[in-house]
Amino acid sequence: MTHVASTPYPWPFDGVLERANTALVVIDMQTDFCGKGGYIDLLGYDISLTRAVIEPIQRVLAAFRARGFPVFHTREGHRPDLSDLPANKRWRSRRTESGVGIGDDGPCGRVLVRGEAGWDIIPELAPAAGEVIIDKPGKGTFCATDFELILRTRGIRNLVLTGITTDVCVHTTMREGNDRGFECVILSDCCAATDVGNHEAALKMVTMQQGVFGAVTDSHSLLEAFRR
Repeated sequence: MTHVASTPYPWPFDGVLERANTALVVIDMQTDFCGKGGYIDLLGYDISLTRAVIEPIQRVLAAFRARGFPVFHTREGHRPDLSDLPANKRWRSRRTESGVGIGDDGPCGRVLVRGEAGWDIIPELAPAAGEVIIDKPGKGTFCATDFELILRTRGIRNLVLTGITTDVCVHTTMREGNDRGFECVILSDCCAATDVGNHEAALKMVTMQQGVFGAVTDSHSLLEAFRR
């Protein structure tokens, strides 16, 4: 049995941590969320918060790749014709000083539109050959995608969640996964929010009710379990 030291219980719950059943999920590490001129930058948030997770994720990514564990990447974005973009989501996105929102032209191309420069994953965390990329139109990775189908087909049950933002896309994916019976853990130093308080609150929510959505740990504890 192999457990990762985590809160509020050692993860995974049954100690079955194997290459065959465990995957790393790197969520939305796109220029639009952590790059200059991207969507988050246009909203006026400090992108140094979202960029701070790049190095810790790189270390975890290298460990998963070296051991042959499966890796998934996600990208949030919409079809070029915006047919999958809800009107209220676009309206909210334009409530900025610049007035530039999803689908509009920005410094990195059309904001959160598939195929544009801002929509793509940053070079520091570029997917390797054979790693699955899940393109999603919303916050959660399971909604309107084939993510669950791929996980079930491969026999993957344990999900190690990283990326941005903790309180939105990462948390939504964790909640979706938990409801589907997946055993989820979130790496606290490998995810971030545009507000530190939101990040901390999102992590605390996971630990309530003896791990209502799963568990919380950090990259050091995970890598230590790998070394064992």
